[in-house]
Amino acid sequence: MPFNRRTSSPSGGTGEGLTEEQALTRLTALCANAEHCSGEMLDKMSRWELSEEVQARIMEHLIKNKYIDDERYCRAFVHDKMEYNHWGRRKIEHALYAKHMDKTIQKTVLDEIPDEDFIAILRPLIEQKRRQTHANSEYEMNMKLMRFAASRGFTIDQIRQCIDAPDEL
Repeated sequence: MPFNRRTSSPSGGTGEGLTEEQALTRLTALCANAEHCSGEMLDKMSRWELSEEVQARIMEHLIKNKYIDDERYCRAFVHDKMEYNHWGRRKIEHALYAKHMDKTIQKTVLDEIPDEDFIAILRPLIEQKRRQTHANSEYEMNMKLMRFAASRGFTIDQIRQCIDAPDEL
């Protein structure tokens, strides 16, 4: 029996040729299993080559039935990136931007987090990196630590606070 690309594939399919009902079923199942944002769903539907009006109807259904809630997603995303990945505000902002998250939602969620929470994440990272890093001078060590912390998305003020007073809590 020949392989029919429009209905299925050995790897589960790319979604090409999906009807509106099939797309809705797949997306509701996906959203029921994990938190997703509207940007991810729109990207997925675009890859499936669904028309804009079909995408709008599906998004309306997903939002109305609380399968997608961008603020809920943003809160979970920020929490996870801080708790498990030890990211700073700038790196989180960049990741949310890449997911097409609304700027007002990003700002609202991130502004609720006090600077001290980011410093509490950064301080042990800086101390661990200081123990693992070799430098010929204190200046070189500080520059290496600053580059490391900046790559994690922390602000210069937060970095300076942790480098200048490493033992404070």
